[in-house]
Amino acid sequence: MGKRYFCDYCDRSFQDNLHNRKKHLNGVQHLRAKRVWYDLFRDAAAILQEEQTKKPCRKFLQTGQCDFGSNCRFSHMTEQDLEKLSAQVQGEQRLRELRQEGADVPPGTIEDWLEKRAKRLSAAQSNRYL
Repeated sequence: MGKRYFCDYCDRSFQDNLHNRKKHLNGVQHLRAKRVWYDLFRDAAAILQEEQTKKPCRKFLQTGQCDFGSNCRFSHMTEQDLEKLSAQVQGEQRLRELRQEGADVPPGTIEDWLEKRAKRLSAAQSNRYL
C-alpha cells in the first residue's frame, strides 16, 4: 500500500508522494483549515483591529448566516461582540502594564485556562463545518 500522509489541519490522510502532497498543501481546503488553526492563537488586539477595519456583513446581520463563513471579507461581529473584545483588550493591556511595573499579579487558574481552551476549540469546530 505504501506510506500515508496525515494532515493534522484537515484531519485526513492520503498516499504520500510528491504530487499528492503538493496538491494537498496548495489546495483551498487545506489553506482554509490551516488559517482557522492559526487564528485560534491570535491575540485579541489583532482580532479587534482587523474586525474594526471591516464593514459589517449584510447577509449575516439579516439572516444570522453567511455562505462564506470564516472566509467572508466582511465582519460577522455585532456591536456587543466588539465591545466585549475591546474590554478584553483593555484588560490585557492593564495586566501587562501592572506586570511591567512589578506589581504582584496572581496568575490565572487552570480552570480559567481550560474554559478558554474549550471555547476556542468549540468555535474552531463550528467554523470548520461552515
